[in-house]
Amino acid sequence: MTVVPLAQAKNGSRLSEDVFTKRGNLLLEKGKVIHERERQLLHAFMITSIPLENGTENDLSEMTVDAPSSDHSSTLDDEIKVMKDLLKRVFNLIASGQPVPILEIRLQLIRLLDHIDEFQVLLNEKKDIGSDYLFINSIYVAMTSYLLSKWHGLPQKDWLPVALGGLLHNIGHAKVDASIFERKEKLTAEERDHMQKHTLMGYQIMKNVPAVNEGVKYCTLQHHEREDGSGYPMGVTGDRIHPYAKIVAIADIYQAMISNRSYKSSQSPYLVLDQLWEESFGKLDPTLVQTFIIKVTSFSKGNLVKLNDGSVGEIVFFDRDNPTRPWVKVGENIINLVVERKMYIQEVLTR
Repeated sequence: MTVVPLAQAKNGSRLSEDVFTKRGNLLLEKGKVIHERERQLLHAFMITSIPLENGTENDLSEMTVDAPSSDHSSTLDDEIKVMKDLLKRVFNLIASGQPVPILEIRLQLIRLLDHIDEFQVLLNEKKDIGSDYLFINSIYVAMTSYLLSKWHGLPQKDWLPVALGGLLHNIGHAKVDASIFERKEKLTAEERDHMQKHTLMGYQIMKNVPAVNEGVKYCTLQHHEREDGSGYPMGVTGDRIHPYAKIVAIADIYQAMISNRSYKSSQSPYLVLDQLWEESFGKLDPTLVQTFIIKVTSFSKGNLVKLNDGSVGEIVFFDRDNPTRPWVKVGENIINLVVERKMYIQEVLTR
């Protein structure tokens, strides 16, 4: 292995090791061939030297890798806003028949995921969402999908593509009548059929985009498919649904149900988790759902929560056998939600 300055690495060079961002997110994997697109990606994250396989390094002497010195003064909220504005522009480009700027999307997604430790899945507060639901929800689905792929033990090289699939899963809506999407009244059969075609339209948009994992493309097509074949657009069963799409489906359902919309109020994340568990019997991949529920709730100890009777307390015990029904301390009393079945967590509060 030889480590060389990025500026001196010739096209066709091959990485001998994985390259990570300063926060530890995988940027490029071992064996990746360096071309102009990869140079731009590395340059964007201020990576100045890269490890190359012997024989592909222009016979340069071995050097020390410089640590990336990226500016991390931004916050998760900052990067969400940038991504929201980018997705709006992407939808406008698609609507006018222009190509998807996939490199720009990928770069901003990596910047967003550099703040993944600030993201709390159980919080159902989406700031300033309004008419931007489609874009904000896609961002939250991307982050949730990233975490679920990580928690479930997928190889690290899959985490970013799964997140990209979550980010772009609804890209077909760029070709769908926007007025139907926010309709409060019940849709007609014709309108519902038009709405469901966003999956096919999304795949048509993405299928010829270069340098994109096939799983990402299948996320646009299959995120409404279900294990028992009851989904759409093709009605395929679980053995024909791409693993990425199974992850994105869970993230999409969860984020949609905890969100406020023009025609419905948000639901308690804990009740949504219960419903996801019920859906796992025939509709969703049960092993993925189990991972999601266990991991999400295991981080909840110490959180402040509001119960459905309006009282506020702190989660003091997490029961792995009943992950959506922890013990909550309200004042001097401890309420075991496994026993008090009529009570449940209505909302998770920030501290």
